[in-house]
Amino acid sequence: MTSPAQTTTAYIALGSNLGDRRAFIQSALTMLDADDRTRVIKSSPLLETAPVGGPAGQGAFLNAACELQTTRSPRELLELLLGIEVQLGRERRQRWGPRTIDLDLLLYGDAVVDEPGLHIPHPRMHERRFVLEPLAIIAGELSHPTLGRTVSELCREAR
Repeated sequence: MTSPAQTTTAYIALGSNLGDRRAFIQSALTMLDADDRTRVIKSSPLLETAPVGGPAGQGAFLNAACELQTTRSPRELLELLLGIEVQLGRERRQRWGPRTIDLDLLLYGDAVVDEPGLHIPHPRMHERRFVLEPLAIIAGELSHPTLGRTVSELCREAR
């Protein structure tokens, strides 16, 4: 007899600054929700932000955050996110360059993971207002597992 898979709440940042930005983000949310082991519980409104870092002259981003319930492990969830990026035309040519879609695994329950290619909580989320602002809309009282401060507190302090 197998036990039911454990469900974990995870938070994802979504961003796009190429093509039909709104459609790319909506497609990513639809694809996440269509996965048989992942459900989108809620998502933030889309917020437009100037690009941070990366090459000069790239277009503004639309950013959002979503809350998921998943039975996938952190690594499996990351693989799902990377697969969706590929399906939506993401090409990794330049660090922090323009992209059709960017999906970052921010938090996975209260897990702290430091493995090659997988770091939870996301190592720069607390520095990025464009990540924290949409996340604060849907989960402002959520506590960062290593910093011990809420998303809303971190958002007020971020650049």
